[in-house]
Amino acid sequence: MMRRLYLLPVIFLALSVLVPQVGYAEEQAIELADQAKSALLMEMETGTILYEKNSDERLSPASMTKIMTMLLMMEALEKGKIRLDEKIRTSEYAASMGGSQIFLEEGEEMTVDELLQAIAIGSANDASVVMAERIAGSEKAFVQMMNERAQQLGLKNTKFQNSTGLPAEDHYSSAKDMAIMARELLKYDIITKYTGQYESYLREGTKKKFWLVNTNRLVKFYPGVDGLKTGFTSEAKYCLTATAKRDGMRIIAVIFGAPTSKERNRQISKMFDYAYSQFETVPLYKKGQTVGEVVVQKGEKQKLKAETESPISILVKKGEKVENIKKELEFEKVKAPVKKGDRIGTIKISENGNTIIEKSLVAGETIHPASWWTLYKRTFKHLMKIES
Repeated sequence: MMRRLYLLPVIFLALSVLVPQVGYAEEQAIELADQAKSALLMEMETGTILYEKNSDERLSPASMTKIMTMLLMMEALEKGKIRLDEKIRTSEYAASMGGSQIFLEEGEEMTVDELLQAIAIGSANDASVVMAERIAGSEKAFVQMMNERAQQLGLKNTKFQNSTGLPAEDHYSSAKDMAIMARELLKYDIITKYTGQYESYLREGTKKKFWLVNTNRLVKFYPGVDGLKTGFTSEAKYCLTATAKRDGMRIIAVIFGAPTSKERNRQISKMFDYAYSQFETVPLYKKGQTVGEVVVQKGEKQKLKAETESPISILVKKGEKVENIKKELEFEKVKAPVKKGDRIGTIKISENGNTIIEKSLVAGETIHPASWWTLYKRTFKHLMKIES
């Protein structure tokens, strides 16, 4: 159970910037996605929504479904359940997938790295099912994992029936949910090394060399775009969850139901143009920056440096100012052993009493349990101080 040891408020008197409210999008009269069924524009670091249109409407996501598939792949890689150089055999079922594919044959083997390229760049359905079967044992079990992860992320308008986005009854998501999924996926820096590639090749050195061309043409034609996932079916029309990073600010834009791919790209570009012309981010902390100390019970060291788990920035509207941004540290009760990177607390950034950022704090070093002799000496010294 978490126990708050103390709170440490700090006021940044020298900072003069505007922090938009979370509901900023509600104040906008601008129309950025007139040719889409639904849309959403989000700044990634704070999660601030800059624009939305029917963002909770349940619609077919088509191949944007693969954002969740790739997220589960990233999590499996992080946990060591799979490796990028691991070869995986294609099942008869996976080889039978239609739609976008790399034409895997039953028994054919590819590495996780190659399959991730196929999914991220070429939106390959057969590669998605191969990975689903490897991670969960079957696509059905993998879909259960997808839905459980959606619940963990608090997605109220998402339900999956497959790992690919191929048409299926009761398979849906929303622009807001898709942005949240994309935000989670983008925490893994490695993913944009795949989604940001315009082209690549599979089966090089063989007669079956396969050219992958990114279905998201914006990675080549819009500055800063390095992902994320397109989608199209006759029911869903043209969809895209895209992301761009410029001047240190990452933006996520989602479009459902555009009439053409050209119109889809035009509206996403318009949303990016708006975000980068109207907003900017101001960095507060670097990743791994020490922000405080916490007492460690029964550790060989009695104090532990608390570090930021990731960079922390605030979103500001260009040209406007505000003052007195507050920082609050909340630490957990920490007992040895502690590993470097273990979560030990939270940092909250607030403005006018409203929390605008909440991020984890982690241990800056590993601390092993103290020996019985060390604990004895500490107790003895403590008793001597009391007596004196």
